[in-house]
Amino acid sequence: MKRQILLATTNKGKLNDVKEILKDLDVEILSFLDFDDYPNVEETGSTFLENAELKCQAAFEKYGIPSFGDDSGLEAFQLNGEPGIYSARYAGENADDESNNLKLIAKLSKLPEPHSGRFVCAAVYFDGNVFKSAIGEILGNIIKNPRGKNGFGYDPLFIPIGYDNTMAELSHEEKNKISHRLNAFKELKKFLV
Repeated sequence: MKRQILLATTNKGKLNDVKEILKDLDVEILSFLDFDDYPNVEETGSTFLENAELKCQAAFEKYGIPSFGDDSGLEAFQLNGEPGIYSARYAGENADDESNNLKLIAKLSKLPEPHSGRFVCAAVYFDGNVFKSAIGEILGNIIKNPRGKNGFGYDPLFIPIGYDNTMAELSHEEKNKISHRLNAFKELKKFLV
């Protein structure tokens, strides 16, 4: 039987990304979507790393399965790092991607272009004994007119440095070759071999 690792998320986009990144490992990646009674982890940390630790610790304590926690988001440099750790709930507690994107566009529209920023991902592995963590990032520019249907979150607004396409215009495979999540989980992978 394959070794199981639980990714503490209900986000199918993140789950697919992580499965793709770790596909060459002999592990089965589970997520909260595989359970009916998963914990609702409040992101009370003040950093991406603290929130990722909260998630994987809660997952391990609930199910006893070695777990990944991932917290990621977009930081606009002109907005002092907003939306940052509030990326998923930037426009409110139950905000969707579109309302978060609209709020970001509204704030940036008052500022001169280009709107540089970065995607950040903190990834943490917890096996009940020790936390292993890694941070990944990708630099780029934030645009005001969303483009592309792939990806999720702020992907339609973010053009990585060296590209003409937004993250949402890249194929899943292309995105996974450069993404902040790839950079973080590639580092974590070293602890799992």
